[in-house]
Amino acid sequence: MRAATFQTLIIGLLCLAVAGLSGGLYNQYQRVAELQSTNTQYRQTLDTLQRDSDTLKDTQEEQQYALKDLKQMVDSGEQQANTLDPMLDQRAQEIQELRDGLAARATAADMTALRARLEHVEQQLLGLKTQPSPPPPTSSATKPKKAARPKPAPLSPPFTVLGVESRGGERFLAVIPHDSRALMDVRLLHRGEEFGAWQLKVLEPNSAIFAVAAQPDQTVHLP
Repeated sequence: MRAATFQTLIIGLLCLAVAGLSGGLYNQYQRVAELQSTNTQYRQTLDTLQRDSDTLKDTQEEQQYALKDLKQMVDSGEQQANTLDPMLDQRAQEIQELRDGLAARATAADMTALRARLEHVEQQLLGLKTQPSPPPPTSSATKPKKAARPKPAPLSPPFTVLGVESRGGERFLAVIPHDSRALMDVRLLHRGEEFGAWQLKVLEPNSAIFAVAAQPDQTVHLP
């Protein structure tokens, strides 16, 4: 009985040991997995930082090249300024010499001749002012007025006006050719319609106004 109890105790202790080892191994596995995940994140962050560093390095190199070019431009501008300054001083000196030469040429004789010319011009102006003004033009010198153009004679329409008819609240002009007496030849003209070269423009109470090509408007009185 004691041997069986002892074996049971040993087996229980072994089970507890195995369970403890399993739990420890599981915890170690979880820690290793967490460390691997953290390591992966660190690697990704490191790669991102490396790319940012490379980009920053490229930008810095570009700025250095741009700064170098700007420095060369400044140096070139300074050289041009150093070259232009003596030329500007020389031009200013030449202009001053010309001014001095012109001032020296304006002698007293030149001033006397100029004063005499001014006096001559003033005398001419005074002479023009004292001349009598010309007389006003007489009636015979006036231009004759243009004679009024005679109005062209009215044209004879190529039809005979029979009267005005109303159809649906609209007024129509009834016309017929001169050489016809048949009712089938009667035409009713509305505003805008044509009879030959005559186009009805306005239908007034007592007359009709037609537009004729190359002619002024023609008025035909109603019967």
